[in-house]
Amino acid sequence: MTIHAVPAAAVRSAQARVAGYDWQALAEELSGYGCAVMEKLLTPQECRQIAALYPDESHFRSHVHMARHGFGKGEYRYFSYPLPELIGGLRSALYPRLAAVANDWNERLGLAQRYPDEHAAFLKQCHDQGQTRPTPLLLQYGPGDFNCLHQDLYGDLAFPLQVAVLLSEPDKDFTGGEFVLTEQRPRMQSRAEVVPLRQGDAVVFAVHNRPVQGGKGSYRVNLRHGVSRLRSGIRHTVGIIFHDAK
Repeated sequence: MTIHAVPAAAVRSAQARVAGYDWQALAEELSGYGCAVMEKLLTPQECRQIAALYPDESHFRSHVHMARHGFGKGEYRYFSYPLPELIGGLRSALYPRLAAVANDWNERLGLAQRYPDEHAAFLKQCHDQGQTRPTPLLLQYGPGDFNCLHQDLYGDLAFPLQVAVLLSEPDKDFTGGEFVLTEQRPRMQSRAEVVPLRQGDAVVFAVHNRPVQGGKGSYRVNLRHGVSRLRSGIRHTVGIIFHDAK
């Protein structure tokens, strides 16, 4: 087993789960707004199990305090390889569905790059370019914490879509802390999208940019994402990023 391989049983289980969603509708939502929600991707028990990993440093390769870097206020940990089976399985199962969207976007923008059908093949491309560090992460916010608007780009090769799953229950475990996406079109003011999520819901969203149809064909708009200020409680989120980092 290579450092990034996922057990076949975990992948099959995740594939069955992912196949239950209406991917045509999700693709249309992504292309229209830059984000889409997959309701109840994880069960409450799975959410609690993942969140409970946070204090155990053996699962992670690094620990980041946002305030030290000007990223906001709060903290997160990047998982190390091998990833927890549930997260690794979802990463492998979600990728082919999203690669179809990513390839459609590149075609619309006239870009030559196409993403391979399987995640392992894309990871090999990352590793061949020196991007070998895993990027899935577990985030923790407390009262007053927030995440500044940003883009998760870790090298020259970046997959254009990523997924975040809310592990905590709004209005029970925490208040505030909404997921926010902003979009900047050329010569226009920014558009904000606040995405309501419940425990176990996943938001799929554009990492960097997406195509928008204009009068003379598709053009590129830039997006950034973040989290608004937490009013109370503790909020955990798991982020699934498909490219690895340098």
